[in-house]
Formats: sequence, C-alpha cells, structure tokens
Amino acid sequence: MEYKKTKPCKELEPYIHFYWELSGNESERVWERVFPDGCAGILLNLGNKCLTDNGCFSMDYGKTYVVGAMNAFKDSLIDNDTHLIGVCLKPATFANFYRFTAQNELTNTTVEFEKNISFNVDKVLEEHFNFFDRFYSARIITRTNHLHTVIEGIHLSKGRISIFDLAKRNCTTVRQLERNFKKFIGLSPKQYSNIIRFQHALSLIRNSTDSRSLMDIAFECGYYDHSHLSLEIRRNTGLLPSSL
Repeated sequence: MEYKKTKPCKELEPYIHFYWELSGNESERVWERVFPDGCAGILLNLGNKCLTDNGCFSMDYGKTYVVGAMNAFKDSLIDNDTHLIGVCLKPATFANFYRFTAQNELTNTTVEFEKNISFNVDKVLEEHFNFFDRFYSARIITRTNHLHTVIEGIHLSKGRISIFDLAKRNCTTVRQLERNFKKFIGLSPKQYSNIIRFQHALSLIRNSTDSRSLMDIAFECGYYDHSHLSLEIRRNTGLLPSSL
C-alpha cells in the first residue's frame, strides 16, 4: 500500500489539514484501520469498488463521498485495485465549503455526494492536488469558524479541560456548546476532547522509550490509571496498547 499526503495552499490552511492519496499494490489485500481524530473528510474513488465502514458500505469508481467525524475506529478493505484520493478537513470547517447537513447526521458514516458538488474525475486525474486547491479556493462560503477558539482551547489542554470550564472561558453555556459541536463537528464536546486526549496518549506511546511505563503515560494524559488508558485505547482502536 502506498500513501502520500501534501499540504493545501496557504489560503486554505485554516480549513484543510492536508490532501492525501492511497493506492493498493499487487502483493497485499488488507483491512486498513483508521482511528478517530475528530475530522471530517471528502474523498473520490479512482479505483474499483472499495468496501469501507467496516465492510458495510461500498464506494464506486468516479463518485465523491463525505466521511463524517468518527468516535470509533473504521476499517476499509485495500487491495491492488484500490485508488482513493481525498481531503482531510480541519474540525468544524465543513460548513466553510458546503451547505449540506448538520454534521451529527454524518457521524461514523460515509455518504455519497450529489453530482453538482462532486469532484471532476478527469480534472483530478490530470491535476491531482492542484485541482483541490482551485476547487476549494473557489468554494469558500464563509471564512468564519464558530468553534475555532473552543477547539484551540481543547488542543492546548490536550483534551483535559472540562466542558464547563470550556463554556465559561468562551462566554457560552454547556448546552449551546453541545449544540454547536453536533452541528459543526458531529461529536459532543466531551467526545471531541476525549479523542484529542486519546490522540495525545497514542503519540506518547508510539514515541516513548522502553523505560516509559503505560502508567506514566496514563497519569500524564489525565487518565485514572493504566487500565483506564488501556480501555480508551481498545475503544478507539480495537487493539491492545502493546499492538500499537
């Protein structure tokens, strides 16, 4: 399997994490697992049918799909005929480009786009990531991200800030915060914070030395103990910490 990604043009950096392309190869046929990160994405299938959503959804050649934010892991079948290309949006920026639906209706799902808002297959094949720069630069509906400062606060705290404190710091109520998160991200503030905390723990586990215990990482990330961290890892990845 070959996977590559690249950054968008400077104008689009506030809204898009990166563009990516995934191709299978002749020597493998594997289920590729993606962990939740709080982001929605748009993708185009340039290969044969591709099974995703843990085998429950099939993506056809030439069609564009939106993938909602996840609160659990997701498996896709990658084989030698797989060829996907897509866009990883930053949290709460879907509405900057699309008038579609509230994001909580897309959580953990893959939905086909209508033709009028889909990518042009021929132009993508010809221009690849340059096409995405032009496409999204022309599609900007608004430059406002209503949750930018809230999301920034969650990331700065590495997911450890309470939702009450988050609402207080941003001069809003917990209920309003929950409504906005479901509308613009598809997750509750607590779910999103837990994902960011999990992602931080995951990076520490992957980059830690042999002398660093799971208990140390659990305490640093605000988990009760290593069992609590192990439970969160299994819920988000379906794997044991030792498998990471």
